[in-house]
Amino acid sequence: MWIKIAHTIIRYRLWLMIILAVITAFMAYKAQELEVSYDYIEAVPSSNADMIYYDQFKAQFGEDANLLAIGIKDSTLYQLDNFQKFKYFSEEVAKLPGVKYVLSLPGMQKLVKNTESKQFELEPVFQEIPDDQATLDSLLLQANDLKFYSGQLINQENGATFLLVAIEKSTLNSDKRQQLIPDIQQAGESFSEITGIDLHYVGIPFVRTIMNAKVQSELRTFLILSIIVTACILLLFFRSWDAVVFPLIIIGIMVIWSMGTLALFDYDITVLSGLLPPIIVVIGIPNSVYLLNKYHQEYYRHGDKHKALSNIIEKIGMATLITNVTTAIGFLVLIFTDISILEEFGLVAGLNILATFFVSIILIPSVFSYLPPPGSRQLKHLRFKRIDKVLTLLDLLVHRHKYRVMVGAIAVVAIFAFGMLRIEAVSFLVDDVPSDSELKRDLAFFEENFTGIMPLEIVINTHQKRAITRIPTLQQVENFQQYLADQPSISEPISVVGFIKAARQAFYNNSPAFYSLPDNRDKAFVFRYLQNSQAEGIASDETAAENNEAAQLDLLSSFSDSTGQIIRISLKIADIGSNEINTLINEKIRPKAEEIFDGEDTEINITGASLLFTKGNEFLIDNLLVSLLLAFCLIAFIMALLFGNIRMILISLVPNLIPLIITAGIMGFVGIPLKPSTAIIFSIVFGISVDDSIHFLAKYRQELKLHKAFVPLAISKSLRETGTSMIYTSIILFFGFIIFAGSSFGGTMYLGILTSLTLLIAMFTNLTVLPALLMAFDNGKGLLKKHEQEIFHLIEHYDEFYQEDEDEEIDLSKIERPTNGHTEKVGDEKQGES
Repeated sequence: MWIKIAHTIIRYRLWLMIILAVITAFMAYKAQELEVSYDYIEAVPSSNADMIYYDQFKAQFGEDANLLAIGIKDSTLYQLDNFQKFKYFSEEVAKLPGVKYVLSLPGMQKLVKNTESKQFELEPVFQEIPDDQATLDSLLLQANDLKFYSGQLINQENGATFLLVAIEKSTLNSDKRQQLIPDIQQAGESFSEITGIDLHYVGIPFVRTIMNAKVQSELRTFLILSIIVTACILLLFFRSWDAVVFPLIIIGIMVIWSMGTLALFDYDITVLSGLLPPIIVVIGIPNSVYLLNKYHQEYYRHGDKHKALSNIIEKIGMATLITNVTTAIGFLVLIFTDISILEEFGLVAGLNILATFFVSIILIPSVFSYLPPPGSRQLKHLRFKRIDKVLTLLDLLVHRHKYRVMVGAIAVVAIFAFGMLRIEAVSFLVDDVPSDSELKRDLAFFEENFTGIMPLEIVINTHQKRAITRIPTLQQVENFQQYLADQPSISEPISVVGFIKAARQAFYNNSPAFYSLPDNRDKAFVFRYLQNSQAEGIASDETAAENNEAAQLDLLSSFSDSTGQIIRISLKIADIGSNEINTLINEKIRPKAEEIFDGEDTEINITGASLLFTKGNEFLIDNLLVSLLLAFCLIAFIMALLFGNIRMILISLVPNLIPLIITAGIMGFVGIPLKPSTAIIFSIVFGISVDDSIHFLAKYRQELKLHKAFVPLAISKSLRETGTSMIYTSIILFFGFIIFAGSSFGGTMYLGILTSLTLLIAMFTNLTVLPALLMAFDNGKGLLKKHEQEIFHLIEHYDEFYQEDEDEEIDLSKIERPTNGHTEKVGDEKQGES
């Protein structure tokens, strides 16, 4: 079959290259349609119960992850001139397209009692910025007496405050956010430049926008670096610009195809899919290395360029296909995770890795058929003395010390298996960001002055209409909120309780002493004023979405349903990590809520972006581990098809499991946590590392046949021929991934370090442990027995292509090549030579 494929590719090489060019042009056109995804909790499946409830929560109460906070802690802010500029800054931000509303100290509203209409009305605390400092100080004292804002907009202990920006949903989930956030920052920079006051930015929209922008910028840099590094290594190995340019053209084609595939499937660019271009560059190059190395070996052997190009398709076409399949499996298993970002990444990466084989197997023979044959300088790498010495030492090692190699491997596995048990799974909202980054410092500012910024929501369904008017129910909520506020990682909660307490304070002319729940004496009056205020539409959703004043009074509708039986408590928590969030929710908040609201009909639900963030990371890690197991099973099945021998399956898999255990052990010893960016490494690396085993074993089986099942000689021959390509590809993969170690994001950095380290270890295990296992447990007679009984597995069919006496099976007379403007048949040339 592969002889016919070789004949077809070389005969129709021009048309095949034109077809590839047309497909590439189409993919480049489609890639222009790509958009960036800004959904950060898409790791949770839409069918998950927590996700379903979260969607219901947002439908009823609106987005909880749409707030950006700008913090200030500077006493000069309260000087007359600076306070005026702060008011102007707040108003400018409120005018920006995409901003829903802004809450700030200069725009603070207070409830006042209108005794004539028996209702509450909103009145600005700072109706106008006064002309003198004394009046401003007096107004600031009034603002400080509004206890509802204590711990929210104002830290009464140190004077810290912040400006809260609510972003429209349509802007939040689109690329408009990429423009809005810089606009807000620009306004802030102008304010800081004039006043000398530092601003601190935090909030999920801000964090995700900044991180996305930095990740995309880094990925562009890494793509360029990966190309440069790969080009340098190819030039170093092959000493030919042809062997550099055309493999890079293949990779360029595949990068375009990967982006076009995303667009064809109507996928957006996510943090994961953004990794595709540099990954395709690194993973796709080994195809070209194996093909070019085999081409040079064949040409060095007999000096016939066209025969050599035919032979690379015939002899390693199957092995290259299988290695691409196993590599693709490491990605394709991600489609079974039921997590959209993983499914999209795995499907597109897997398909394009498979496509890389077809592009490589067409372009390498086709292009090089038009180029001059390799010269002695280009073939020099075949006699690279240093690599030859390394392979000689490895050959002696596995022949003389095979049992020591295996015992050493067992000892290493035992040590690192202990470290593997120490791995912890934890993720943070501002994950992988350098500790000295401005983003981290700003987050620390808010955690120090306002506890935190990550949203968490508690919804209490009393199943009793007008429960929010019942003092006993409100007292339960108040007790629960006090418990929550006492937790060191939770900010002052917001609910209808605070609003009703503020209404009572307003009823008594905003005296701070009356900031409490109504008692039986004044309950009727306070609620009558509130009811009349609602009847006037002050707290309507429509009004609240349109102006800042109503936004501050939009609490009865935003924190309770129309029947008054559902009570929402909104919290902000510190970025304490997914494990601590789980402990906080399941061991503190939920048990306390069940203790306080012990009625049989009371239903308590905990939701919010923080919970979904935690759930998302749990799903990612669990599914990535499952995908590793699935990849192992699928690759084992492929090995079964190749060898049909359980012993050979185990021998082929063991050398590729050892690097995974070592890497996991290093993570445990060093303290690198298991999170999505590190868990994804294992299934991908396993699919890549097993490629070396397949190439080695394919050559080993061929040598067994040629040398009558003499295992030692077969291993020596296999090490000599495939060892060079294994070293070349491993070096390229190592340096291709190690560039990610320069990332400022911990996840990307660990991805680079751990992947490159694992692949390097895999190279050594495949060059030492694999041949040692073969020396110890394979006598080679099974193959000869199968051959005599005409029992052939897939690898045996493949091995037939290695037989030297079949090199001429392709009809060379039908292959034409251009010479001086006309074509001549290769077969005629051969006859002339003879």
